[in-house]
Amino acid sequence: MSISAPAAPMPRPTLTSLDLGLYGATVFAWGFSWIAIKGQIGDVAPEVSVFWRFVLAALVMFGWSWIRGHQMRYALKDHAKFLGLGVLIFSTNFTLFYYGAAYLPSGLVAVVFSIASTFNILLAFLLFAQRPTLNVVIAGGIGICGIALMFWPEIMGTTLNADALKGLSLCGLGTLSFCLGNMVSAKAQGDGIAVIPASAWGMAYGAGFIGCFALLRGQSFEVPLDPLYLGSLVYLAVIASVIAFGSYLTLLGRIGSAKAGYATVIFPVVALAVSTVVENYQWSALAIAGVVLVLCGNVLMLRR
Repeated sequence: MSISAPAAPMPRPTLTSLDLGLYGATVFAWGFSWIAIKGQIGDVAPEVSVFWRFVLAALVMFGWSWIRGHQMRYALKDHAKFLGLGVLIFSTNFTLFYYGAAYLPSGLVAVVFSIASTFNILLAFLLFAQRPTLNVVIAGGIGICGIALMFWPEIMGTTLNADALKGLSLCGLGTLSFCLGNMVSAKAQGDGIAVIPASAWGMAYGAGFIGCFALLRGQSFEVPLDPLYLGSLVYLAVIASVIAFGSYLTLLGRIGSAKAGYATVIFPVVALAVSTVVENYQWSALAIAGVVLVLCGNVLMLRR
């Protein structure tokens, strides 16, 4: 697969209403997904939950592609890109985070994933020679500092032992996997492949890849039929996967990986807002200061 640079997004003085809509859909869909993921934690192996999530998501995405009349037959070289999406974004990324989260508090997991905005900048430069603007670099740093302040008590309460280092390593690899998948998506869009069919094939390949991993580990594919698990599965498959990834990857092609990646910094703010209502999360002065920094970074990031 060639690593020639994808077509760069056309510069615009401001984001369009469609860009803002896609950005908002991504942030809110992923922001609520933290609560849904809690409904997946239990006796079911993480890779099995990820498998069923993307089986369902792929079926919905293929149906969407059929309704929209998208071309679904592609050359072998294009399927190599779809396989890359499946392995990097729609399987490995999630499974590494599920396993890493077992060793870390949720706040530290959120901080690690927020670094995706920085990884996107670095990978776009290394792979496609896309130089970030000063605004983008400063905004990314402000956002990550803001997330760290929001979760500072959890971070300081984490003992840096072997388990914590293992969790950090797994989540760091999961973030890198997600960002490499972003580069594959940018390349596919640069080659003229639409997001919806690419995501449909990518989700199918991702489900197949993680399904094989679960088989090798001897995992059972049986899932509990209780409303909490099934409801969270539907949310994660349809809202947090089909809608969120469809929005995010489209946005990535429109405004670039650096700006689109800032959604990974914003959605933990939404997650904490949801936690305030659902779990009675108590806001501290540091958390409020962190939100202010994240929002300031967001304004700076989304400027031209």
